[in-house]
Amino acid sequence: MSEEQTHQNPDTEGSSKSDIEKRIPGSALSVNPGVADAPSISPYIREQRKTLSRKEVNPEDLAKEILSGNRTALSKSITLVESNLDSHNDTAQAILTRLMPKVGNSIRIGITGVPGVGKSTFIESFGRFLIERGKKVAVLAIDPSSQRTHGSILGDKTRMEELSKSEFAFIRPSPSSGSLGGVARKTRETMYLCEAAGFDVIIIETVGVGQSETQVHSMVDFFLLLMLAGAGDELQGIKRGIMEMADLIAINKADGANEPFALKAKIEYESALHLFPAPESKWTPRATTCSGLGGEGIEDVWNLILDYEAKTKNNGYFESNRKEQTKTWFEETLKEAVLEEFYKQPNKLEKIQAGKNRLVLGKSTLLQEIKQLLAD
Repeated sequence: MSEEQTHQNPDTEGSSKSDIEKRIPGSALSVNPGVADAPSISPYIREQRKTLSRKEVNPEDLAKEILSGNRTALSKSITLVESNLDSHNDTAQAILTRLMPKVGNSIRIGITGVPGVGKSTFIESFGRFLIERGKKVAVLAIDPSSQRTHGSILGDKTRMEELSKSEFAFIRPSPSSGSLGGVARKTRETMYLCEAAGFDVIIIETVGVGQSETQVHSMVDFFLLLMLAGAGDELQGIKRGIMEMADLIAINKADGANEPFALKAKIEYESALHLFPAPESKWTPRATTCSGLGGEGIEDVWNLILDYEAKTKNNGYFESNRKEQTKTWFEETLKEAVLEEFYKQPNKLEKIQAGKNRLVLGKSTLLQEIKQLLAD
């Protein structure tokens, strides 16, 4: 071996290959500095996150932080509420127990409408209007879950970009998890957490007009139905049951060339609403027009909501309705818990499958199989 081959360059002796590559300008293998982190949309959240990440939080810590308005604590608690893990559920209930005396000081508004009616645009405009008047707004947007993959897009924050930047707004998209009507099973507890955090207006946005909007209706004070004009026969476009639940029908996108059609639709809806039986609230449902894009009519919607709140609080319906909603929630949750425990029993799934097979083969009747399953 030659002296040239055995000689080592003193500049590279003891250096690794990667060290050498870093010192060679323009090398395809050189390591370039990374891209700096982009600033947060809401920088003030950074300090809240640091406060909670310094130590392992417990229910009492989270409850205190929520009461102080810490939105990171609020988000963590909502995640615990939505989790299916027993340990997370226990922690969530411990948090809620500490917060329950502080809930109930908001106006709860349910908003629904056919797909494409502009719910997200309306809510962003409505939310910004409320914030300008000193309100704190929480939006619980329910995204539809796939029946095949059980996944959700959870894209409502991107559709409410301006509202999501405000420190006085909180937007939480949640998966419907396949529940009837597109309402997440834990939405009510999430609503309680937001109330404890000091939000004055809670908006629950549903995935659209479905088979069971009563689930939204059973947890809100005011039910707003958004509709479109000029999309065919308006009165045939929705189900009568949903119109009967509505405290207000707002014809959205009432701007530009569409405005006269919206005014015509308003008259038609007002006439139709008078045909329904008077609601227990003694409130006369109304129809109005608005534009989520331009902001026209948004103040009228809010004033009607305030009128409803004042009237129902004066006649006692507001409080009595909330009590009835709580009773209904208890019954529904009890049914779910009993059903869940039923399926957890040993060998129950095998017995259910065996019963199905006997039914398919005509060896038994439906009632016989149900009675047998309940007896086992």
